[in-house]
Amino acid sequence: MEDFLATVRSISADKNYVQLAEFLNRSNELLTKYAGQIDAAIASLDPDQHALAFMALLLVKLSLPNYGDFELIFSQIQQFITVCSKDQIQFGAEKFANICHFITQCLVDLKQPMRGIRMLCIAIEKAQQSPTQLTSVHADLAQLCLLAKCLKPALPYLDADITDIHKEALLGYCYYGGMIYTALKKFENALYFYEVAVTCPAVDVSHIMLEAYKKFILVSLVLHGKIIDLPKYTSHVVMRFLKPLSTSYHELAESYSSNNPNQVRTVATKNEEAFRTDNNIGLVKQVVSSLYKKNILRLTKTFLTLSLSDMANRVQLSSPREAEQYILNMMRLFQHLDEKLQHMDGELATNPQYVQKTMGAHAEEDAGIGRMRDEVLM
Repeated sequence: MEDFLATVRSISADKNYVQLAEFLNRSNELLTKYAGQIDAAIASLDPDQHALAFMALLLVKLSLPNYGDFELIFSQIQQFITVCSKDQIQFGAEKFANICHFITQCLVDLKQPMRGIRMLCIAIEKAQQSPTQLTSVHADLAQLCLLAKCLKPALPYLDADITDIHKEALLGYCYYGGMIYTALKKFENALYFYEVAVTCPAVDVSHIMLEAYKKFILVSLVLHGKIIDLPKYTSHVVMRFLKPLSTSYHELAESYSSNNPNQVRTVATKNEEAFRTDNNIGLVKQVVSSLYKKNILRLTKTFLTLSLSDMANRVQLSSPREAEQYILNMMRLFQHLDEKLQHMDGELATNPQYVQKTMGAHAEEDAGIGRMRDEVLM
């Protein structure tokens, strides 16, 4: 082990990372043989100067039948990710990602997702060669944020314009990202992420693709009142398997097209066990709620005046009080939208440069207004 460490320090000092990576690959058998000395070896290395060797030792330790105390390995991985050299990591990107996957799974199993969020944010910055690159660690971060119900840290990585995509990392990123956007009621974003997950090139259907498709149907109903068509390039093989495996969701969509809340509720109740098993019961309730709001809006276009009792009867709500609550919620959203538009008008009147300042972000503003409009239907 001493000879190994001496060689690591020598090659690291020369910054010959290609040679170092090759040396480490040849040393796995040796390191496994001296597994009892790995913790001491890790403690003797600087995770910045000797990042590749530090990582190699960690991976050997993780490959052992019993890696020992979890708190120790957590501390070692946390120190490594926080301090390690970004330049060196690029020579072992896949191995770096494997360490992140390992600690993510441990924290999921231990039901301690919050502990890994900050660490994985740092890991993504270290793993990325550019801010627009998608890494497999993105999905790990999104998963932990979901489980911890701490969604904000994932948003910068979900909102980023990704241009460098690795297909192996895309499916999990879009699935968990779609769930985060759904939780935040950013349904347009969620629908797009689910669509990408479903249309990922594939020769067979994965569990994640099926779950993404089910959520795609529900979010489609909330946003558009129907299942929107998937792109023409969607794999026919995938679609041939997805539909038969999501019959309860298609049945819900068919009932939604009737505009009859009682019929939708009946289908939702009939398939409640399936929806609950899929952890989609909350989203199904939002589908039902969106139909009430949709029907209320339709009534306001038909009648100049209408009592709360009549409205409750026509849209099949349980009481005038419930109808009143729906209307009040819709009015609040309309008021918020009106205030936002007035603020924009004021800025245009008092600050001629406002348009120039917001040109780069106008698409996001339009999307935001669109989301507020759509929320009225949810």
